[in-house]
Amino acid sequence: MSTLYQDAQRAGQESVRTTILDRAIDLLVTEGPAALTMRRIATDIGSSTKVLYTLFGGKEGLVDALYREGFARLRRAQARVPAVDDPLAHLTQLGTAYREHALAEPAYYRVMFEQAVPGYRPSAEALAVAGTAFDASAAAVAACIDAGVFRPGDAEEISKIFWAASHGAVSLEIAGHFAGDTAARRYAALMTAVGRAFSTDPESIPVSVPGSGPDPVPDAVQKSASSPSTSAAAREGQQS
Repeated sequence: MSTLYQDAQRAGQESVRTTILDRAIDLLVTEGPAALTMRRIATDIGSSTKVLYTLFGGKEGLVDALYREGFARLRRAQARVPAVDDPLAHLTQLGTAYREHALAEPAYYRVMFEQAVPGYRPSAEALAVAGTAFDASAAAVAACIDAGVFRPGDAEEISKIFWAASHGAVSLEIAGHFAGDTAARRYAALMTAVGRAFSTDPESIPVSVPGSGPDPVPDAVQKSASSPSTSAAAREGQQS
């Protein structure tokens, strides 16, 4: 039987890189950052550590690659949102896509935003990749301003305010504070409130109707997202 590494080799170097990142993110979810070693990953996929060091330079480079990959996946998720004539509807769909992507990729979300690997600091290259992930949202806000839906303002700054609101709600949901339909309803209400704050006619913006979204975040990821000191608060939050 061939190893994961041998299978990836046959598909090319990019497949090898993806196989390594997939195993790394899985270890981070199931066993925590202490398990994230070059030797462990090499053993698990059936390669030598030399392969990992050649591709990533070391553990810091591997985590940096996870960070970049997380933002690249988010950017692709945003790019898949179809363009529509209504700029506010498009912005709303981007917000929905952000939440759905975070719930589908909670481990990457933690690497991107929650310091899942203690001591890691993104490289300049990684930060540059991260900076492009929200271009679509900034463009959608600019379209809302141009169409007179939003008051004149700095589109990039407004998009970051939307992001801050989205991030807060999604982080609470991933940590287990909000559950199921309650989380979707609160997220929709929050996005509506932010939109009304910048609207030329706040009452014209209806409350967004949340979609069903992806399946709930797996328990293993919720546990890895919450420290023992916060688990009690998470259980209490689920009752809210």
